Amino acid sequence: MADQPVKQEQAEHAAPTGPCVVIVFGASGDLTKRKLLPAIYNLAAENLLPPEFAVVGFARRPYSHEDFRKYSAKDLDEFTPGEVDPKVRDWLTERLYFQPGNFDDPTSFKSLRDLLTRIDQERGTRGNYLFYMATDPEFFGGVTRELSAAKLTAESGGSWRRSVFEKPFGHDLASAKELNHDLLSVLTEKQVYRIDHYLGKETVQNIMALRFGNGIFEPVWNRRYIEHVQITVAEKVGVETRGGYYDHAGALRDMVPNHLFQLITLMAMEPPSSFDANIVRDEQTKVLRALPPMREEEVLARTVRGQYGAGEEDGKVAAAYRAEQNVNPDSSTETFLAMRLQIENWRWADVPFFIRTGKRLKERVTQIVIQFRRAPLLLFHQENGGPLTPNQLVLHIQPTEGISLRFKAKVPGPVMQLSNVNMDFRYADYFQARPSTGYERLLYDAMIGDATLFQRADTVEIAWSVVQPVLDAWTARKPTEFPNYAAGSWGPAEADKLITADQRPRQWCNG
Repeated sequence: MADQPVKQEQAEHAAPTGPCVVIVFGASGDLTKRKLLPAIYNLAAENLLPPEFAVVGFARRPYSHEDFRKYSAKDLDEFTPGEVDPKVRDWLTERLYFQPGNFDDPTSFKSLRDLLTRIDQERGTRGNYLFYMATDPEFFGGVTRELSAAKLTAESGGSWRRSVFEKPFGHDLASAKELNHDLLSVLTEKQVYRIDHYLGKETVQNIMALRFGNGIFEPVWNRRYIEHVQITVAEKVGVETRGGYYDHAGALRDMVPNHLFQLITLMAMEPPSSFDANIVRDEQTKVLRALPPMREEEVLARTVRGQYGAGEEDGKVAAAYRAEQNVNPDSSTETFLAMRLQIENWRWADVPFFIRTGKRLKERVTQIVIQFRRAPLLLFHQENGGPLTPNQLVLHIQPTEGISLRFKAKVPGPVMQLSNVNMDFRYADYFQARPSTGYERLLYDAMIGDATLFQRADTVEIAWSVVQPVLDAWTARKPTEFPNYAAGSWGPAEADKLITADQRPRQWCNG
């Protein structure tokens, strides 16, 4: 009998978090209203928050508590995925507070300390504080030092204090080391949660379940059976309102040391002995240590960078990157990159990992494609007049979360003719899960003290050590061909040549 779809409320339910206050720095920004507050609402809707709970917004706006509650209620109605239950919304907004202040003003942090003391007394939150840095990275160190000076980071009497830091965590190896040093001078590593929202997506979390919870996958998850792996994070949009930030960052800094490397480590890691946070992150870090930094000549041969020019998307004219708001009209910042990486260990030697990411591409898609080696039989080659195409396992991460397996089957009829068929699994179809922002699991884990899905200091630094030689080589050789791909395309032609550079019949899997 076939398995029936499982509703979310039928699944085993997690326990609510303990009492705590979430303090959001940068509470007037887009991240808070579009992602963080809707994610907290979803946790409340799933009964994962206790009555002893509150949220404090900290920003320069001169809001009162009532102002923040009013604006937040409106934002929840607008940005929460799915239908909003007024009772849950009111439960949450009643627990919202606001502290106006500047990130470098000690008086503002003393006022915050007084407000938190009052909330502890009113709400029974027991001095447990989760500080969320929804700010520009330049403020991470300063805000943390002010919290420490206001005696808000010290743990005592059974209370806990944790800080969540958004990416990017540094802009190169030196700055990542400096930021780690600054934070760890006033916090312990177990208090630091370096967040990557990609790890909040169900398909990303399901990689470990797929690999280690099924006897059919792990035996073939190695160089003997897998020919190559490709990871694509493609966006249809351009830089939109982020031109000022993006023109100093670029696709490499913005995506590779965090999102893409996290996906690679989950794909390539050895089975952990348990789901303990440090044991899982130990295995992930080993993968990054097995990525040898490239020499300059290897950077030239194994990387492609691009910048979008004018083009057409959905029948409309799309502007070139250099014409975007707050972008230098002579910018040499890359909006696309493709790389060939080699993991030098026993499991993955000689299996290339191809990654690509870019803006203004043809489709919005994030996926991992595991391409298996072709069957070494001439039988079907002779009957079909051509070689067998390889099997592929595709992990769809966004916009639709699911898993597909492509294999060969005989076409009905008297002739031995094969055709590709797909077996498709979609989370929404099977589990009937509520719409989410991708932040729910990460916020919940931070509140209960589970750091499995957060990056450790050494992992961040090793990731940057792999990226740094590419940054150095690209800085030394400014691109002369930019823009080199049209908006609405799949990127520069050189990316297609990269994947077939060793004369293998490969191609990018687009969508």
